[in-house]
Amino acid sequence: MKSSLRRTLKTAAAATMTAGLLAAGAAAASAHVHVDTDDPAAGGYSHLTFNVPSESESAKTSKIEVTLPTDTPFTSVSVKPVEGWKAVITTSDLPKPITIAGATVTKAPSSVVWTADEAHQIGPDEYQAFSLSVGVLPDAGTTVTLPTAQTYTDGTVVKWDEKTVEGQAEPGHPAPSFVTTAKDADAHGAAVPAAATTTTPSAAPAAATGMSSDGGSAAGWIGLAAGLIGLAAGVTALVRTRPSKVQ
Repeated sequence: MKSSLRRTLKTAAAATMTAGLLAAGAAAASAHVHVDTDDPAAGGYSHLTFNVPSESESAKTSKIEVTLPTDTPFTSVSVKPVEGWKAVITTSDLPKPITIAGATVTKAPSSVVWTADEAHQIGPDEYQAFSLSVGVLPDAGTTVTLPTAQTYTDGTVVKWDEKTVEGQAEPGHPAPSFVTTAKDADAHGAAVPAAATTTTPSAAPAAATGMSSDGGSAAGWIGLAAGLIGLAAGVTALVRTRPSKVQ
């Protein structure tokens, strides 16, 4: 086997191994319980979706408990039904009164617990999604952390409650979290000038095109008339210069 061919095969094998390791790492990371939000804008409401994989090879996930924030509490929490799972929302006294949208809040939802019947527990290599509608979201730039406890049928409880620190390696059991963004009203206000800029130029070419068409038609008629006049003048001149017959 030629040396160049051997080098090519070694390179391909190394690339395949690297891709496999990266895929394994991505799979491990995606196995964490995490939360997705459809609109994290401050001052609004959002749908939170917790994706919960079952990581045990011998037991099933039978209960999920999400702890809600008390320093930036939600004033409204509702649950999307999941077949075979019973959801319970618990409301508790806040450590101290908090003013939200001009109102003083002393109590707020503090946790949501989903419990499965035996037929709908999450088995090995399976996952389930649990959704909440929550609001009002806190100020822009706030990290909303939602520690989650995952209970298995063998009694094991896995707590996803470790804080993720920017610039440091991800912990083994990171707590689901998201960061709020600017209010939707701010984003909409910024979009208005862009829309106006887009529509204004589009009208100008249309008007210019109409003017060009009218001008072209007028110029054509004038040119045709001038041509006919010139032709008539030429014929007249030819007749005048033509010699008369000798009698």
